[in-house]
Amino acid sequence: MAIEGRVTRDKVGKVLDYIELMGGVEGSPSNTNFIHRSTNNRFDKLLSLVLTHFPGRTFISKDVQKAYKSIYEDEVPLSTISTYLSRLVDRGVLTRDGSSFEWKYTVKSIGSPKTSSLTN
Repeated sequence: MAIEGRVTRDKVGKVLDYIELMGGVEGSPSNTNFIHRSTNNRFDKLLSLVLTHFPGRTFISKDVQKAYKSIYEDEVPLSTISTYLSRLVDRGVLTRDGSSFEWKYTVKSIGSPKTSSLTN
């Protein structure tokens, strides 16, 4: 993988997103404790946004994209939002219904076995 042209924060962020998508870095901490990380990366911001603004209701990726832009004043591609939401489904934070044309997500209740282990 190579970065062409000037190295920018956005380009580095995309590389890190790709690395995380492909399974992380060998020797990195486990992803099971991701709720309490105190970083300001896009994934953590999106996680926080979903848990605070969408509990108890169904939403689609475009809803999250709009809310993210409104709150963080940052344009995030819909493909990135969809990737992050898919990760949250894989990690047991969200449930997903519908079809790949328009997935509908809901936040799992905090008392469920998988989500309660995320805060430990």
